[in-house]
Amino acid sequence: MNSKMKEKSEAVLDMSPTSTVEGGVEDIYGEDRATEDQLITPWTFVVSSGYNLLRDPRYNKGLAFTEKERDVHYLRGLLPPAVIPQELQERRLMQSLRGYEVPLNKYVALMELEERNERLFYKLLIDNVEELLPIVYTPTVGEACQKYGSIFKRPQGLYISLKEKGRILEVLKNWPERKIQVIVVTDGERILGLGDLGCQGMGIPVGKLALYTALGGVRPSACLPITIDVGTNNEQLLKDEFYIGLRQKRATGKEYYDFLDEFMKAVKQNYGEKVLVQYEDFANHNAFELLAKYGTAHLVFNDDIQGTAAVVLAGLVASLKLLGGSLADHTFLFFGAGEAGTGIAELIALAISKKTNAPVEEARKNIWLVDSKGLIVNARKESLQAHKKSCAHEHEPVNNLLDTVKAIKPAAIIGTSGVGQTFTKEVIEAMASINKRPLIMALSNPTAQSECTAEEAYTWSEGRAVFASGSPFPPVEYNNKLHIPSQANNCYIFPGFGFGLVMAGAIRVHNDMLLAASEALASQVTEEHYGKGMIYPPFGNIRKISAHIAANVAAKAYELGIATRLPQPADLLKYAESCMYTPNYRSYR
Repeated sequence: MNSKMKEKSEAVLDMSPTSTVEGGVEDIYGEDRATEDQLITPWTFVVSSGYNLLRDPRYNKGLAFTEKERDVHYLRGLLPPAVIPQELQERRLMQSLRGYEVPLNKYVALMELEERNERLFYKLLIDNVEELLPIVYTPTVGEACQKYGSIFKRPQGLYISLKEKGRILEVLKNWPERKIQVIVVTDGERILGLGDLGCQGMGIPVGKLALYTALGGVRPSACLPITIDVGTNNEQLLKDEFYIGLRQKRATGKEYYDFLDEFMKAVKQNYGEKVLVQYEDFANHNAFELLAKYGTAHLVFNDDIQGTAAVVLAGLVASLKLLGGSLADHTFLFFGAGEAGTGIAELIALAISKKTNAPVEEARKNIWLVDSKGLIVNARKESLQAHKKSCAHEHEPVNNLLDTVKAIKPAAIIGTSGVGQTFTKEVIEAMASINKRPLIMALSNPTAQSECTAEEAYTWSEGRAVFASGSPFPPVEYNNKLHIPSQANNCYIFPGFGFGLVMAGAIRVHNDMLLAASEALASQVTEEHYGKGMIYPPFGNIRKISAHIAANVAAKAYELGIATRLPQPADLLKYAESCMYTPNYRSYR
């Protein structure tokens, strides 16, 4: 028998190892005899059966392998005898996750699951989205990024540092998948409201792409998370012995933009014109410039600017059922004039312009911004950053938010400041004195940076506030009525939006697509939701919501003539639903 096995091995590999007298295997590559400073070749044999199958997260099913599959794929003895279906595996894992008291421990457990059983990870996330979204995304992902060096176990995605300057295309080719459809990239300079986390910002692209699959239906193998490491100005990280990135100050100016330019050219060369590049958590001074520079020649999308804008606009459109009137009838005040605030303001102005046929400049007059120096007015125009100038209006300077609310009398205050507890009791009370139903949107993440809590908004407005936040808050009972806080989470928009672009084979992102996505989301809010004070539908329906958004976005791409997948499907909604990735186990031959 041994001789037959040897002959079979030689026929397949043509270099079978030789059995030794001691019962071991001869070290034909010299690995066991090599010292640490001697060079050896890391040989790997990849097969689709046996031990290696159990360690391939794309195909591993754990104890769900059937008796027949265990025979055919040489799994006998490598698994306990029980056969446990995916649904029971899911229940067991959820029970285990709920046993953790610390959210970060749940995050680590979920990431470990993704690394060993991809389909079970996505099955878990899809079926328990409302419970697990705060773990894989905000707020827990923020803490994960802060501690990424300590919890880092296995690389997820590509790390492209300044060491690879001139070789970025070569680095991209190291990624095993060739048919990439969505890239989420960060340089880690402005992670949520936590600041510069450098290379440890990788948690954001990883988390975003997990949601592209779970919520939007983009297949996992088509997703690529990337961190651009150009250094960090975070002194604490530079001194941290566990920091995993470059230990140098951030590259800026020409060096930075040349590096990003090489990256964008390499992406298009390697993956083609239809790959979506989503910029994530870039600092304001780079985010707007990158979007403007590459938006006309690449399929690029900035979730912090455009995704946030689309999801907030959807909430504003939906809230009109509770506030009354149209967008053009109301005044909006933003506390925070960074990429999120100005991005939302511009999309609101565009939406008003489209509805009223008025110039965008006219539509902007009902939109006011407050930054760290107070109300943005014409008198400050010379000193303003470029992205703020369009929303500077004629008004006396006002230095604080409370006085601004009293002067402007807005229907809605929208917090994008990244500074917690800035919607004070006095501010909420002032809003309640001006409006029958004041709209309070405390959008900054994570929870500690939220401008106010749901309980504060409802209590200080005597239960009349329409409230939405960036991070989740529990329901609040006030005067014997249960108020359900809405979460203006980008997860409502970007997975379906990106899936719509992929589905249509779009080659550019157009503002009209963002308006189409907002309309699709707002249309999913029902009378039942309004009765609970909600202006967004529940996350439990997110796959259905994403399909509607994808269909609307794809329809707009075809209408604008920037879709390349022809002919256009007759029913885009059914087509979107049929194209969505589903994580149920497959049967193996």
